[in-house]
Amino acid sequence: MARILLLHSMYGLRPAVHAAADRLRAAGHEVHVPDLYAGKVADTPEDAEKIRAELGRDELLRRAVAAAAPHSEQGLVYAGFSLGGALAQNLALADEHARGLVLLHGTSDLPEDVSTDIPVQLHVADPDPYETDDWLNFWYLRMRRAGADVEVFRYRGAGHLYTDPDLPDYDAEAAERTWRIVEDFLAGL
Repeated sequence: MARILLLHSMYGLRPAVHAAADRLRAAGHEVHVPDLYAGKVADTPEDAEKIRAELGRDELLRRAVAAAAPHSEQGLVYAGFSLGGALAQNLALADEHARGLVLLHGTSDLPEDVSTDIPVQLHVADPDPYETDDWLNFWYLRMRRAGADVEVFRYRGAGHLYTDPDLPDYDAEAAERTWRIVEDFLAGL
């Protein structure tokens, strides 16, 4: 059983995030799903960006840290969707007790001096307008240099947030494949 902190995308805590948490719970995992937007949810990218911008990166990171703090000493697997993935990456790389990192649709910058040996999975559309090939190559090499055990899964033809059935990017086949791979990854931790 893994203890998972699952962070939502810039759209907020949508039904797809709850459904993902429920699926992981059904597989025997303990899943914490904080609401970093305090109840706000967006239906369009423009509305989502407004909420994200209103809060700002530092406040979102502060809220994510506060959500992780009660559980981090128990060894969390950090996971997140897009923006939530970027936040999860930052938390996992700063947490000496982290057991793993699952990035769905998004990554984040890496500090030069980062060092980690955690297993990492990235699931991303191919192509993805937010995660370009050049960036992903750079990110992968930097993560490997940091010591992470990294696996990257690309989903040709899927949209950016392809695991959310309520968004136009949804790809049922890619989403199901992603969740099967994630479940196997978590079972092996």
